[in-house]
Amino acid sequence: MVNFLHLLAIVNSKQVQHVNEQAMTAEQVTASDQTRRSASKARQILWAVGGFLCLALGMVGVVLPILPTTPFILVAAFCFARSSTRLNSWFKGTKVYKQVLEGYVTKRSMTLRAKLTILIPVTVLLAIGFALMGRVPVGRVVLAAVWIGHIIYFGFIVKTDKQA
Repeated sequence: MVNFLHLLAIVNSKQVQHVNEQAMTAEQVTASDQTRRSASKARQILWAVGGFLCLALGMVGVVLPILPTTPFILVAAFCFARSSTRLNSWFKGTKVYKQVLEGYVTKRSMTLRAKLTILIPVTVLLAIGFALMGRVPVGRVVLAAVWIGHIIYFGFIVKTDKQA
């Protein structure tokens, strides 16, 4: 009888130890989930801040012709898509998105005006850089290659939408 009670006590202590281990594992999983959620929330906030920053730079680019609008709006769209569905929906409803990106996203084409809005400031900025790199031939070659790439992409690869 004493051996049976002793055996029962050992089994009971093993069960208690097992239950304690499971409880500790559950607490660790809960703490890990909370850490992941807070890291995810921080990432969403950073994406939103990046989106608003790029949107602001894009809006400045609307007023200042030397600052290109479209690249900043593209990056803002990417950031808002990563931040939250609510911000992404809001951004897609803005006038800037509809004027600059909606045609390209839906039809994979751009109006001639949109293409020129991109190409003219890019050409001006690259020409300034090209002129300032008189003593750096490698820099001039890189800038010329970038400019040619823009001309080929927007002139021949992206279709021109005749409707807008």
